[in-house]
Amino acid sequence: MSPETPRAKDGRAPDVFSRGGWTPMRDYALSEPVDFLIVGAGAGGATLGCRLAENGFSVVILEAGPFWRPLEDFASDELAQQTLFWTDDRLIAGDDPIALGGNNSGRGVGGSTVHYSMIALRFRPEWFKCRSQLGYGFDWPITYDDLAPYYEEAEEALKVAGPVNYPWGPPRRRYPYRPHEVNAAGLVLARGAEKLGVGWAATPLTTVSAPRGKSPPCVYRGFCNYGCSTNAKQSALTVWIPRALRAGAQVRDLAMAGRIDIDPRGRATGVEYFREGAWRFQHARNVVVAGYAIETPRLLLNSACPLFPKGLANSSGLVGTHLTTHAGPGAWATFDEAIRWYKGPPNMAVTEHWNYTDQGKDFVGGYAFMSQGPLPMAWAQTLATTRGLWGAALRDEMRKYNHMAGFVPVGETEPRAQNCVTLADDVDQYGLRIPKVIFSYSENDKRLQRHAVAFMSEMLAAAGGYDIWTNFKDTSHLLGTCRMGDDPTTSVVDADGRSWDIPNLWICDGSLFPTCGGVNPSLTIQALACRIADRISRLAATGSLASA
Repeated sequence: MSPETPRAKDGRAPDVFSRGGWTPMRDYALSEPVDFLIVGAGAGGATLGCRLAENGFSVVILEAGPFWRPLEDFASDELAQQTLFWTDDRLIAGDDPIALGGNNSGRGVGGSTVHYSMIALRFRPEWFKCRSQLGYGFDWPITYDDLAPYYEEAEEALKVAGPVNYPWGPPRRRYPYRPHEVNAAGLVLARGAEKLGVGWAATPLTTVSAPRGKSPPCVYRGFCNYGCSTNAKQSALTVWIPRALRAGAQVRDLAMAGRIDIDPRGRATGVEYFREGAWRFQHARNVVVAGYAIETPRLLLNSACPLFPKGLANSSGLVGTHLTTHAGPGAWATFDEAIRWYKGPPNMAVTEHWNYTDQGKDFVGGYAFMSQGPLPMAWAQTLATTRGLWGAALRDEMRKYNHMAGFVPVGETEPRAQNCVTLADDVDQYGLRIPKVIFSYSENDKRLQRHAVAFMSEMLAAAGGYDIWTNFKDTSHLLGTCRMGDDPTTSVVDADGRSWDIPNLWICDGSLFPTCGGVNPSLTIQALACRIADRISRLAATGSLASA
């Protein structure tokens, strides 16, 4: 169910842990300048809003989608739950246009963490200095050591359930919760990895393996990518937003941001947004854009004004450029024994072997890959769109569903200027120009995918699989487009997410990533948000915050 009217208003917001329940929420007047007005309530915006409110700042968060009630809105229905995805009109182009929707964008309080697969992996340390240490991409303006304490903070906040000794990366504290028992699909990966002599692990996941407050332990329902109806999943909706509300933040759902206003001094003064049938304007001392890799550049470009005719924060001309995604070609096999891969979270075993091994590659970059657990509708869609099966042929293949297993990587792609988000001439229901997303794989990207598919197929065969087939059309996650850096001529924001051009305009989401690495990005986004909150607090303490 998708609510059509705002739920968070009149001094209260939905209590996500009780049916029909409410929690008090502070109301700020439109004319009252808040310290931070954040656009987007996903992994970046919700985390930053929470931490800033807890540090004593006045905070309002605008979210284009609904304020979900997991216990009431999230059904065990693959088709009905498509409402979680951002499916507004967007144009796609390039040699390898990216399918937009369920696998890469969310609409609602909690953003895509409401329907993500809960994988919580850290970046390889060297990826923060890709150019200088590995010879490709761009260096980040921060190091792994800068972010490590915030990785730990995010893992603790999300109560990540993972193995005592995770085999890759620097030494770290143990995960807060014990790992989940690996399902049969994961044990296929384990068996194949051991046959080939590479490491594997139970995937660190943000669904609790034991009770946590009002969150029950995961019951392995399997609908994680369509909304967790029990609240075992630890998402921005269930973790950061409740904390933010308790600390005094206000969340306005179904509030579509259309434009950031700029005063004659070149400072942001607030945001125009559409809610309940009318355009409104919230005054703010600082504006943070946290709309992710498409909506963030879209808002900056749609906010062009005489002082900034190319769009906000765009003196470098880099807003919207260097879009990256994670390539997700699949390898699939049939097994004699029943696998029943729909049981449990969809990705319960992982290997990062090719993230941490540089020898034997004909490409730069890396990839992790995980065991898979597609639900029936999604699996039928894969068969129909990648193999062209239909009618009786599709029905016959679906009869193998309980005996299938497969792997999909999170494959790093190169950040290239021609892969970008621009504005189309068409407008949406709000009269705003819609985004045009252009993407083509590089030759290196294609070599990485061929390597991944060959290795995953070899592992499936080693595990006893047969009738192995592959597909190359899938992707996940969208990153880059407003990258952080040390130089105003080669980046959009600095290491704190602060615009080089407008000192009270900030960005806090996956669009900051100079490179995308070979792991799921949500944990890094939340760690970055925690760090940015601390940096802002330190700047405020020294009187170094500019404001409207």
